[in-house]
Amino acid sequence: MAKVFTGKVISDKMTNTVVVSVTSRKPHPMYRKLLKRSKHFKADTAGKEVKVGDTVKLAETRRISKDKYFKVVEIIREEK
Repeated sequence: MAKVFTGKVISDKMTNTVVVSVTSRKPHPMYRKLLKRSKHFKADTAGKEVKVGDTVKLAETRRISKDKYFKVVEIIREEK
């Protein structure tokens, strides 16, 4: 089963690549307070017009480059 994430585009300065910030909320092991954790992934755009601020859905694929393992599947919400 391939991993699928939803995140926000934070950089689009590379050719055919965007950097997406994926935020998750996990409870603290002892105190059970929800903590925000974020991770950045590089994703292939595959010809889609993606801009900074857009919310996108990522899917895990084969290795595309040294640190690019994800592909933008769809643009959920475009920023104006």
